[in-house]
Amino acid sequence: MLKGKTVLLGVSGGIAAYKIPNLASMLVKKGAEVHVIMTENACNFITPTTFETLTGNKCIVDTFDRNFSFDVEHVSLAKKADVFMVAPATANVMAKMCHGIADDMLTTTFLAARCHKIVAPAMNTAMYENPITQDNMKTLEKYEVEVIAPASGYLACGDTGAGKMPEPSTLYKYIEKAIGREKDMQGLKVLVTAGATRESMDPVRFITNHSSGKMGFALAKECMLRGADVTVVKASTTAEVPEFVNVIPVSSAADMFDAVTGLSSEQDIIIKAAAVSDYTPLNVSDQKVKKKDGDMSIPLKRTQDILKHLGENKRDGQVLCGFSMETENMIENSRAKLDRKNADMIVANNLKVEGAGFGVDTNIVTLITKDEVKQLELMSKDEVARAVVDRILEMR
Repeated sequence: MLKGKTVLLGVSGGIAAYKIPNLASMLVKKGAEVHVIMTENACNFITPTTFETLTGNKCIVDTFDRNFSFDVEHVSLAKKADVFMVAPATANVMAKMCHGIADDMLTTTFLAARCHKIVAPAMNTAMYENPITQDNMKTLEKYEVEVIAPASGYLACGDTGAGKMPEPSTLYKYIEKAIGREKDMQGLKVLVTAGATRESMDPVRFITNHSSGKMGFALAKECMLRGADVTVVKASTTAEVPEFVNVIPVSSAADMFDAVTGLSSEQDIIIKAAAVSDYTPLNVSDQKVKKKDGDMSIPLKRTQDILKHLGENKRDGQVLCGFSMETENMIENSRAKLDRKNADMIVANNLKVEGAGFGVDTNIVTLITKDEVKQLELMSKDEVARAVVDRILEMR
């Protein structure tokens, strides 16, 4: 995802500097070219050699270092970078950055850079909560610098509170969001359903299915990376919820119906990837379970058909994508569903095919529209999501 991208990391003098080699390593493994600039104070916590070993590039500290290529270093790195993250960003370095003070290599390059810039504050709680620091962060945001809210916890100084730098995995996600995809969905609103609904039989038991939410979450993440404003209506899931999306938790099919229909008119794209139960127990609150020959008989009624309702109420320009999971006659059944539900695309897969369906990281799907049937090869669910979103954008 980051292959061919250049990431510039600025490391200032805070104890959290020891975490940044992990971030540099993650970025290199994902194919990014990584350059590191350190302040002199940062060298008290970690050595430039560490970063040079991990990135394969010279770690720059001294603005007037004579051991460099002919290019003016702070200008050439600033021009080359696709994203510039300063982490940890101390109160001192943020004060300098927001007021245009460029008295070392890090702040000089920061001032020269035109790429997307991100800072991750890390400091003592009292310093972080000081009104001056708060004003400086607001000033950086005014200049379109993305400021990551620090975590709360036990700090190196012994205090407990806000000011802890997020873990490298979280910092990586901010970089991925900034440069992982072209922003071809900027300004679009997307609604994705994910997970398995639960229909209560009684206060203890419920009817559900095996959906983990992986496919729905992969689709939500893909749209988010492309710049869309994404809302996920999430039923029961076991997969990791993607960052930077709005999440509405629901339980039953009725809950999901209400949530989706309440938001549907505002959306440009709706992707129904949740596995919704077709039936719910009738009159759950007072039903009596009948037993006959040792078997339990539960009166059921059909749940509301979310995709059909969306298709019947689809507004002009809105794209509606549904999913079909079949065990036989996949193409025929999915084509019929496309027409019956007035959807624009059905993503169909056969649950009997190895590598497809619930609970796995891969999928084999067929994209079905009114004028095309396109079968995809075995892919990761992230790759499937990219192909699905590409096709949706072609239809707009």
